[in-house]
Amino acid sequence: MKYIFLLSFSLFSLCSFAQNEAKLIDWKLLAKVDFIDQYYQEFEAWYLVPDFSEEVEALNGKQVLIKGYVIPLDVDGGLYALSAYPFSACFFCGGAGPESVMSLKFKDKPDRFETDDFVHFTGKLKLNKSDVEDFNYILENCELVE
Repeated sequence: MKYIFLLSFSLFSLCSFAQNEAKLIDWKLLAKVDFIDQYYQEFEAWYLVPDFSEEVEALNGKQVLIKGYVIPLDVDGGLYALSAYPFSACFFCGGAGPESVMSLKFKDKPDRFETDDFVHFTGKLKLNKSDVEDFNYILENCELVE
């Protein structure tokens, strides 16, 4: 009887986990994007507009799991980015492209992260094609995975 209970509990746990499982993605996958220069009159500037591959488009609105380096933008405001590369080689320093960084929009007020903390996050991936004041990738309702 004890074994039947353990087996039932294990199967229930496995099914629950499978329903809530996030898709593990990496930065190589997110690099499957082309960029087109587009002029925005309201900003009087040219910006790179993403043309996401079908593979990346399929992730829009999906729960994902990704790892990377934390880049604090506004610590007091809880505003952070996640980068494929450490700060010294990240998008902000000119060493990488816009496909290598994403906004982190936390579900709850985040812990305080330090520059280059290497961590895993889960959340809903949003593809941003139009808001030039945010990154092309946004991880909404994100949470730290320990």
